[in-house]
Amino acid sequence: MATARNPPRFVPTLTEVVKARKAASGPAVPAALSEEQLVHRIMQRVELTLERRLREAIATTVLQQTQMLGPLLREEIELVVRQSVEQALAEELTATQGTGPQA
Repeated sequence: MATARNPPRFVPTLTEVVKARKAASGPAVPAALSEEQLVHRIMQRVELTLERRLREAIATTVLQQTQMLGPLLREEIELVVRQSVEQALAEELTATQGTGPQA
């Protein structure tokens, strides 16, 4: 008597989908493939597609965020440079007035 092996947690959902498609006159599953082999092959295909799509989605999101961040960074850099120049000029004027010619 064969004991049923418990598949990993993610397999039942995929198996249900495969069975549902089979019941709905979907593509026939080759008889030489076991359910486990079929699930493994499908998961490999899903992983490849998912990895590519995730990479594309992340790249798009990073590009959008970078484009939105550019103007904000420019404003902040301009403000910091302006403040730094003003501070340096004020310090120079103070130093120059303290060592100016004596009458």
